[in-house]
Amino acid sequence: MNQLRHMSIFAHIVETGSITNAAQALQLSKSVVSQHLKLLEQELGVLLIKRTTRKHILTNEGEAFYQSCREMNKIADIAWKQAKNSVEVPQGNIKITAPNALMDVVIAPAVGDLLKKYPLLKPELISGDDHLNLMSDNIDLAIRVGRSQTSNIKQRRIGQFRDVLCGRHNLVTQGDINNAMYIANTWQGKRISHEFSDNQGKLIVFEATAQCRSNSFYSCLALIKEGAGIGLIPDFQLSSVEPALVEVFPHLTLPINHVYALYPYEKHLPLSVKVCIDAIANKLDKFSKR
Repeated sequence: MNQLRHMSIFAHIVETGSITNAAQALQLSKSVVSQHLKLLEQELGVLLIKRTTRKHILTNEGEAFYQSCREMNKIADIAWKQAKNSVEVPQGNIKITAPNALMDVVIAPAVGDLLKKYPLLKPELISGDDHLNLMSDNIDLAIRVGRSQTSNIKQRRIGQFRDVLCGRHNLVTQGDINNAMYIANTWQGKRISHEFSDNQGKLIVFEATAQCRSNSFYSCLALIKEGAGIGLIPDFQLSSVEPALVEVFPHLTLPINHVYALYPYEKHLPLSVKVCIDAIANKLDKFSKR
C-alpha cells in the first residue's frame, strides 16, 4: 500500500511542478513529500526526477512511469466518486427474493415505484416459496413471512397481513362449505386445521382434508377462482385483485402473519437495500390500512 501512496504523490509532484507545490496541494510537509519520492526511487532503482535548485526535470523513465501513476490516480478518483455516490444515490445491482403471493402485489409494484425515482437501480426479482440461502445465492434482500431462526442474518419486521379463507362467491353463498373441496399449498400438509377467533376472542377451529394440493400459490389461486374449492389467500390479494372471491367466515379472523426483511449485512447496509426495504414496508402498510 505504501507503493501506491508513493506513486500518487509522485504524480502530484509532476502535475504541480515541484515538491513544494505538491506538499501544499496535499497538505503535507515538504520533507514528507521528498521522503516519498526518495523511497519510490530507491524501491524502483530508477531516477525519476532530476532535481536542481531551480527546477525538476522528468527523466525518460520518470515520464513513462508518470503516465501509469496518472492513470492510477484517475481510476482511484473514479472509484472513490462511485462509492461516494452509491451512499448518496441508490444504484447498482440488488437481488431480491420473496414468496409468490407477495411478489406481484407488493414487492414488484414497490420496486417499480423506486425505479422511476432511482433509474440507476438494477433489481433482480426472484419469486418463489422456497427459502434461498442469502449467502450462497448472493441474495441482497429476502422478504419472508415469519421470523427466521438463522442467527447470522439480520432481519427487520416490516409489516403484517392476515390469511383469509375464501372461495368463489356462488360457492360460498350457495354451496355446502363443510363439503367443499379444500385447495391447499403443499406446505400446509394434508390435514388442515385453522384456529379462527371471533370479536370476543373465542377460538373456533375449522378442520378439513386437502383434496388438491400444489407447491404454487398461483395454481391454488386459479383453482379457487374457478370455483373448484376453498382455500387460504392473503388479505391483500383478496382486497386488491380478486373481487370474485369472498371470505368464507367474514365474522372470524385468523392470527396475524408478520413479514420480515432479511439481509446479509452486519454493518453499512447499502442504500439500495435500505430504500427497497422502506418502499416494501410502505406498500404493506397501505394494504393494512384498507
